[in-house]
Amino acid sequence: MSDGGFEAKLDRIDAIVKELESGDTKLDRAIVLFKEGKQLARECEELLKSAQLQIDEAMSEPAKGAKQRAKADELDDQIPF
Repeated sequence: MSDGGFEAKLDRIDAIVKELESGDTKLDRAIVLFKEGKQLARECEELLKSAQLQIDEAMSEPAKGAKQRAKADELDDQIPF
């Protein structure tokens, strides 16, 4: 199940956990559900890592812009006229 967004994957994991915790799941079905849950957990982890990278990049962008402005201001201060 690689389609769907983070929330959909998380909802599916929740449904899997509830079914497994019910105690009514046969062993073969439990194994299939466990494998699906593990795959979904990996996909969610990758989505979270990607989101963290995007946040880190967004947080560092203003700092880069501020450094460039500071350098430009520094050059302006050195111009004698």
